[in-house]
Formats: sequence, C-alpha cells, structure tokens
Amino acid sequence: MTQVLTVSCKLKVSQSQAAKLDATMDAFVQALNWVNQNTPEKVVNAVKLQSLCYYEIRARFGLSSNLAQQVCRRVAGSRKVAKQKKRPVKEFKSGFVTYDARIFSFRQKDWTVSLTTVEGRERFELAIGNYQRGMLAGSNPKAATLIKRKDGSYYIQICVEKKPPKQQDTDKVIGVDLGRTDIAHTSEGDHWNGQQLSRVRDRYSRLRAVLQRKASKGTRSSRRRCRQLLQRLSGKERRFQSRQRCVAKTWVNHRISKAIVSRAKTTNSAIALEDLTGIRERVNQQPRSKAERRRANSWAFYQLRQFLEYKARVAGVSLVLVPPAYTSQTCHRCLHIHPDPAQSYRSGKSFKCGHCGWEGDADLNGANVIALLGAAVNRPRGSGLFCSLVEQSRLRATESPLRTA
Repeated sequence: MTQVLTVSCKLKVSQSQAAKLDATMDAFVQALNWVNQNTPEKVVNAVKLQSLCYYEIRARFGLSSNLAQQVCRRVAGSRKVAKQKKRPVKEFKSGFVTYDARIFSFRQKDWTVSLTTVEGRERFELAIGNYQRGMLAGSNPKAATLIKRKDGSYYIQICVEKKPPKQQDTDKVIGVDLGRTDIAHTSEGDHWNGQQLSRVRDRYSRLRAVLQRKASKGTRSSRRRCRQLLQRLSGKERRFQSRQRCVAKTWVNHRISKAIVSRAKTTNSAIALEDLTGIRERVNQQPRSKAERRRANSWAFYQLRQFLEYKARVAGVSLVLVPPAYTSQTCHRCLHIHPDPAQSYRSGKSFKCGHCGWEGDADLNGANVIALLGAAVNRPRGSGLFCSLVEQSRLRATESPLRTA
C-alpha cells in the first residue's frame, strides 16, 4: 500500500513566464465557472461532462486538450463533494491549475518541472531545500497543482507516492489525551498548553464582532472600510502571530504531532488516540453559552489526528483509535469508575479516585487510560481490563466459605 504525500515547491519564474502562468490560471478558472454554470448540476461524471462541453472549452478559452479534460474532472469532483454536503457548487476562485502526467513532468538532474500553459510548454527551476529534494529524489510524480499565493509567488504542489515502512511490532503504547486546556497530554507526561491560543482566539472573535456590527451601520465609507478590514482578517487567525514568533494553529498541530511520533519511534511504542468523530455534534446538544460553544468548536482536533496519522505512517509507527467513553472518569491505577461523584470526581485539571485514593492530573490520568485501551486492542483473549480492587473483593468473598469449612 502506497502513501501519497504532497511536496510544496517554490518556482523561479521570470516576468514573461509569470504572464503565461497568469493567463493559464485565468483561462482555467473561467472554464471551470463556465462549465459549472452551463451544464446540468446533476451531472457529476467527468466523462459525461467532457462529452457535453469539451470542444466548447477548447474553442472559448484556448486550453490544451489535457487542460480541458482537467477542467471537467475538477468540476465533477467538486460536484461530488458538494452533493455529499448537500449544497451546490457556487463559484471557483482563481489562482490554481491542476496537472496530470501528460502536461506535467519533473526532472531530477537539474531540479526542474515542465508545465503546459496556454502558450505552450514551459520549464521552471525549483527553489527548494534539502527536505523537498529528499522527498522528490528517485520519485516519478504523476500529478501536481500550480497555485499563486497572495504575495505573488508561484508554487507547485507535487503529489509523490511513497511506500511507507513496515509498522513496528510492540506492546508499549503511548496514550494521547486531547483537550482545550492542554491541547495534548501524553501518558509519559509530555503536554502542550493551549491557554495562549485560546486568549488570541477570543481576541479575534471580539474584533470580528465589532467590525461586523460597524459594517452594517454608519456611513458608506466606514462600512466599506470595515468590510476591507474583515477581508484582511479572514484567515489571519489561522496563522496569527505573537510579538516574537508565529504561533499558527496548523504550525502548533504539526509541532505536537511531530514530537509525539518522534517519541513513539524512539521508544519503539505505538500511539493510542481517542476517536473523537462527531464530538462537536454531541457536545453542542448540551446547554452552553455562545462563547463556550465557540471555544469548544474552534480547535482543530481532526487536523491534529490527520497529522498524527500520516506522520506515524511515514515513520512506521502504529496508531490505534480507542473509544473515548469514560476515559476521563476511569482511574488508570485501579480501573474503577465510582458511581458516587462525591467520592470520585474530576474537577478541571484534578482527578481523585474514590476507590483507591489516587489523586493527580486529570489529563495524565486520561492519557494513561487511553494507553491501556490501546494496548488491549486486538487481543484475542479479551482486554483483561477490570477494577483490580473489585476483583480482589470478589475473590475474597468466594474464598471465605472454604476458609470457614
């Protein structure tokens, strides 16, 4: 089984080449929107779309044969996704072109790529570092996406197929508990605090609310200025900056996932993670304030899980998902869930077991429970997880008649 990885490479583009790339992107997005508006919405098959408008695309927009086919494939793919989400495809934004092996090629000897434009084939040199060179070395990529960023630079996203190493066999498991106070807490005691990120997200939320109110009131010029500021603010929270360094959500998730996978690989351990699929829908059913609902929905748990999954696969580390039920209420030492909340409780960051008396960090306790569940996955004889103190009491009760006899 192969793994598809995307390598982002910057292109060295001359002024004349930039004009050709811009013309290709404009023609490509115009063709996308024309096909989307002038073909039946229910048509989601790329071959059928191609039969309906292939020659029209070539005549109207001057695209090559393969680029015209890419237009049909892109529209069909977007419609399929929109159909699953039960909403129409509204509009395609400019700034990208998709390529396949017939109109894109990579050459390792001089680290260049060849791309088809509306004015013929052009070759571009890659401005890349050792990481990209290592990923591309010896590969034969068959697909790529050309994009133009807001700063005017051009990048090619090259899809590389790699065969991941064999996953290591081990009985040791590192449990990872996900949360808001601590973004992630491992069973080995490593943790990453999320309070700074929460404060900045709250600040951006207040700023957006003020601008949105002013954008609907006031003079014409003030409304226009507020809309411009909201546009500038769009996407900025995702990559927001502190005074000294960039602390983007995506960057934080990359940093956390890389540290966890590196630790697992060094200690020859597997990774156990809670399966939080659908957690937002379940939690949002509970009565909460608007601010609390926004805070709970603002962190990208699924993105962190995706990063852990693909990094673990590349490193040959096994990753297992466990059900999250009762992981924060179970004591990792005696595996007991006490029915009386007055004796056994979790309050904020503290946990106390009313059965064995263990007290400590609640996230550390949850991570240890997740590690135990991860170690028990796929055991043919069952997990063997039960409250040891309850089992000892049961054994004493069964042995007492024999002792009196």
